[in-house]
Amino acid sequence: MKNTFLLVLVSLLSITSFSQIPEDALKFSWFRPTGTARVQGIGGAMGSLGGDISANYVNPAGLAFFKTNDFVITPGFSMLTNKSTFRGDLASDQKSAFSLGTSGAVFGFNDKYSRWNGKAFSIAVSQIANFNSNITYSGKNNFSSYGEQYAAEVAGSGLSLDDVINSPSVSFQSRMAVYSFLADTTTLAGKSSPDVVSLAMRDNLKNGGTFLVNQQNNIQSKGGITEIAVGFAATNQDKIYLGGSIGIPIVNYEKHSVFRESDATGNNNNNFNYSELTENATTKGIGVNVKLGLIFKPVEQLRLGLAVHSPTMYGLKDTYDASMTTDVEEYIPYADKPTYKPHTTTVDVRTLNGGQISSYKYNLVNPWRVLVSGSYVLSEVEDVKKQKGFITADIEYVNYKSNKYSIADENGDNSYYDNVNKAIKDYYKGAFNFRVGGEVKFTTIMARLGFAYYGNPYKDSELKGRKMFISGGLGYRNKGMFIDLAYVYGLNRDISFPYRLPDKANTFALVKGNGSNIAITGGFKF
Repeated sequence: MKNTFLLVLVSLLSITSFSQIPEDALKFSWFRPTGTARVQGIGGAMGSLGGDISANYVNPAGLAFFKTNDFVITPGFSMLTNKSTFRGDLASDQKSAFSLGTSGAVFGFNDKYSRWNGKAFSIAVSQIANFNSNITYSGKNNFSSYGEQYAAEVAGSGLSLDDVINSPSVSFQSRMAVYSFLADTTTLAGKSSPDVVSLAMRDNLKNGGTFLVNQQNNIQSKGGITEIAVGFAATNQDKIYLGGSIGIPIVNYEKHSVFRESDATGNNNNNFNYSELTENATTKGIGVNVKLGLIFKPVEQLRLGLAVHSPTMYGLKDTYDASMTTDVEEYIPYADKPTYKPHTTTVDVRTLNGGQISSYKYNLVNPWRVLVSGSYVLSEVEDVKKQKGFITADIEYVNYKSNKYSIADENGDNSYYDNVNKAIKDYYKGAFNFRVGGEVKFTTIMARLGFAYYGNPYKDSELKGRKMFISGGLGYRNKGMFIDLAYVYGLNRDISFPYRLPDKANTFALVKGNGSNIAITGGFKF
């Protein structure tokens, strides 16, 4: 990765609380397919299909296909296994959780006295993002220490070690690193003034000794984004369908992580045994967005769709609590205090923050989304009972680098978030997402298949990320009652950085997630 980019990333540490990094923006904009079981069964491809309450979240024009009132509910259950490769070692972890697919009501009615002969109103709720995940990876590292990132910030602050601990301009992580002696002073060869380095690297830097550490990272996250949507649509003579919806996403995210670095040299007298950082963070907030859509039927069998999703404007609040424990064996940090021999030191955020955890507010704006789609309906007639099925596909473009943070206080200093936004532009790119699916109808029974591919959002060629989903399902409709079942199998690939450094290549874990999601939709017309 480019050094200029790394320097930007290190500058992101310089805030008193848990800092936003590029990955935090991505989790709010890189989603798997959701919807009713019917929509999940066809890979989420419903931009031109219509006739499903999930249209609120994809193309609201599809609501105008409703001629009656429908009520639906979609419970779901997901199971995810993450397999991570870090510095040649493989580890795995699992997580399961309940979820809520698109549920709510649609009210459709006809107006025979107007060219806009069909109208529909809908209110729905759906979990559009699921954060439930466990990721574990570990390996031996002879190249870098996680303490170097904190040492770099301390060295760049221009403050004395005593001042660093009490400075609100230095991150809590770096202040804990100084307090626990993970970051300390030493005189390097060829330099006349003290420099700040990671204690784990001390012997390697000063004496050319062996450097080797075991590193392990465990990240547990839960929660999601639940969006309430209110939509309206109308059709002109069943040829042109127009619609819009207002979405109110509610964010609830929790993360617990433990990173541990320990000496792997076998030397019990090199002033470093281990250091462990435990972090607990939450993000809560609310946002708003608008979705507009058009569906056009040039002939009865063909449907063409276009939808535009505005950026979601979030107001968010983070809380951050953490503790750091470092064992420096019998290291004497100050020559003028020969009797002071710390062994293990533990410090937490509350110690450095007046007995309180850290909390702060900020804003996040997600990218625009543009979606084009097409459907071919077999035996298209007005009477849906005589339709034999369909094939449908969506192409969606999302410019992930346009995620943008800002400070919540209009009169506050936005320079920190300017650095975050610069890193996002350097880190991400625009990507295309593809969804395709189909249904075959046998009187009251329907069978479905689908596939979805979400493209790589990372600009750097070394970073490979993508999401793929294979799905299928069954449906039953008779006398105003319906029930759908869907199974979605995900094959995901992403990366995880345990830490970031300013002067050397960053080490990261390759995370491959395999997971299943089962959804059931039940409903009736009224």
